[in-house]
Formats: sequence, C-alpha cells, structure tokens
Amino acid sequence: MLIGNSDLMQRRTGDGFMRCSDGHVRWGVFGAAGVVFVVREADGPVVMLQKRSAMAHEGGTWSCAGGALDEGETPYEGALREATEEVGELPPGGTKLLGEYAFVPATDWSYITIVVEVTERFGNSMNFETDAVGWFTPDDVERLPLHAGFAAAWPHLRPIVETPSPTT
Repeated sequence: MLIGNSDLMQRRTGDGFMRCSDGHVRWGVFGAAGVVFVVREADGPVVMLQKRSAMAHEGGTWSCAGGALDEGETPYEGALREATEEVGELPPGGTKLLGEYAFVPATDWSYITIVVEVTERFGNSMNFETDAVGWFTPDDVERLPLHAGFAAAWPHLRPIVETPSPTT
C-alpha cells in the first residue's frame, strides 16, 4: 500500500485503554507520562499540581499534568505536550530536567514522571480535565488529597524536587 507524505508525518495517538500484561486496564496505548514543574524560590522549591476535574479519573484529587504518550514520543516530549494542553504554555526560559521516576507495573506499560525546573510560576485550567492549578511546597503536597498514582510516586519525586540544582 502506498502511503502519502502527510500520512508519514501524522503521529498515531496513544489515547485509549489497554489491558496490560499484569491484567490491569490502564490509559495510554503506548504508556503515559507526566511532569512536575519546580520553581526555586527564596523559601525553597514549589511545585505545580493540577486539580483533576470530575470529568477525569479520580476527579477532585491533585496530580501532575500528564497523559497518554503518542507513538514514537519520548516521555519528556509527551509530558510537556500534555502539560501545554492541560495547564498552558511554558514560561520563557525553557526547562531544566532534574530527574524522573518510572512506574513500571507491567512489561508493556509504564508511567514516567519527569521533574523539570522552570524560571517562574505559570499555569491555568486549559481544558475539561483541570479544575485548578496551584503551586505548593513539598510539605503542602503531603496534605493534599492526591490522585492514587501520584501519591505513590510522590515519595520518589520529592527528593528530586528538594535536591538543589547544580549551578551551571
């Protein structure tokens, strides 16, 4: 079959549920990824979280922006794409990758949470998935009603957030 150039340039969406090798059904045909944004302030780091809407899984809880990866997309690319869709354009100055945590419950699915530093606070509810956006200290995060997946990842993410960035 002959494929046109426009067909080659289209990315196949990863939206959809799949039954993983461990028997659980999860969102993201090619896996999923999310991003925790960090701003270093005088009193210490703060992180951006989004309050998930009632239209989203575990609505009313707080988590990082994220979602299904598209075919051929890296977790870094996918997490930043999803964040742009859910909480808006990133601030000028770019991002600095601080680390990541991989949740790999099955041989054919994973959720990668990346932690990136940005230069300033930003974010708004951009679509039906997000009710609110907030910036929180690591201690504040501990007191929020968290999405179960994010709650499980937070003990691994917090040390990345709290480790001072090397000066470059």
